[in-house]
Amino acid sequence: MNVTDAPSLCTFTLLSTHNDGPLQVGVTTSGRGCKLASRVKREIASFLPPKLGSTIQRLGDLRRQIRAEDDVHRHLHADEIEDEEEDSGQSADFNQLLDLQDAEAARQRRMRWLSQVCEYWPLGRLACITDEDISNLLSSYKIHSAEMSGLAIANDSHSKRRGSIILAGSGPGSPVLLTAATLNAIRKADVVLADKLVPSAVLDLIPRRTAVHIARKFPGNADTAQDELLELGLQGLSAGKTVLRLKQGDPFLFGRGGEEVLWFRDRGFEPVVLPGITSALSAPLFAGIAVTQRDTSDEVLICTATGKKGKSPQPPEFKQNRTAVFLMALHRLSALIDILTVGPPNSDTVEDDTCAKQLWPVTTPCAIVERASCRDQRVIRSSLQYICTAVEELGSRPPGLIIVGRACEALQRLGKHEKWKVEEGLPGIEWLGDAAEGAGMGYADERPGRAVAYAT
Repeated sequence: MNVTDAPSLCTFTLLSTHNDGPLQVGVTTSGRGCKLASRVKREIASFLPPKLGSTIQRLGDLRRQIRAEDDVHRHLHADEIEDEEEDSGQSADFNQLLDLQDAEAARQRRMRWLSQVCEYWPLGRLACITDEDISNLLSSYKIHSAEMSGLAIANDSHSKRRGSIILAGSGPGSPVLLTAATLNAIRKADVVLADKLVPSAVLDLIPRRTAVHIARKFPGNADTAQDELLELGLQGLSAGKTVLRLKQGDPFLFGRGGEEVLWFRDRGFEPVVLPGITSALSAPLFAGIAVTQRDTSDEVLICTATGKKGKSPQPPEFKQNRTAVFLMALHRLSALIDILTVGPPNSDTVEDDTCAKQLWPVTTPCAIVERASCRDQRVIRSSLQYICTAVEELGSRPPGLIIVGRACEALQRLGKHEKWKVEEGLPGIEWLGDAAEGAGMGYADERPGRAVAYAT
């Protein structure tokens, strides 16, 4: 007996069901609200790709086909052994045992391969499977190749598909600052091409089954390493795979993302670009620096300290109300400070040797933020006059950036006789760690607070 909205009078409960061919999804609230059950059912169904039911039908047919072929193979093999015994008059028990075990192992491998396809392929990709794909999947599996992994065979079937390329930003460092879109791309990509400075905590989110290549960039090898990574991406695309080009920060903010879009476009592949939280704006925030502050700064300028082929770009001129953020600056900090406070040298190492209209005073406040948002974040607060000395004494901890302008002291000032101040750790890291664990990212911080060191 079932009585609507009266659980105590019911001997059974009806489900609110979503049906798509062989796929059936049932939801019940155990009589506490049939309308709510219907809504939950609709929400679940909205996340399922269309035509998933027909895909399930195809994969079910494939499962039966594998079993049928294995049964035929087993019976034929048994008949051959029986004929051999009759012809020779000699027992073949030992050979029969070995052969049957091999046949059973092969059958188990084929079924495990099918299970991996169902488990690891994204539902969206599964929903697009055609009868021809099923035939290719079945014929591509070689029973005699015991060393081939099922997933590798599944990926081989992509070769007749068109590959896709994604350019995504990994944010400033902490995995909890990834966008949901980038995290989804990390989980679904077949190949990941990562920048050298993408933090290990982000790389740890990549599934173990996914091929990962990290750029082998070092001074003097940047262009070669970039070309190598792009060629690896093209190889994956040509094999029909989903390639993720994972960049630090945001792809289009001094990340060569635009160049890579044109490179892949010229070769027939149009990249999908996913934004990332840029360190140019988030690192100052984690350092407690408001890059815009009423009566202090109403202008933010994001620059690079390293131009094309290592040349120094033209320095921005000083403005009282300007905050300048320089990316890729730590390895050439001294040259950057000189070009800001003294002016560009008369050499071809400067992209444009036109001197800025007004140089930056050496007393201008500045701050270096290294490994922003990570557990080992470090902030060095100083002025243009002493910042190089501070880094020489403390050493550098890339990746990092430098912020220059009065905004650096709007919320936190140095003491009257302090040349610099060092802050280790990240305020609020406990919250970030809890958020990461809650998201299943396995990221937590053991450092309880922030240690401060001073130099006078």
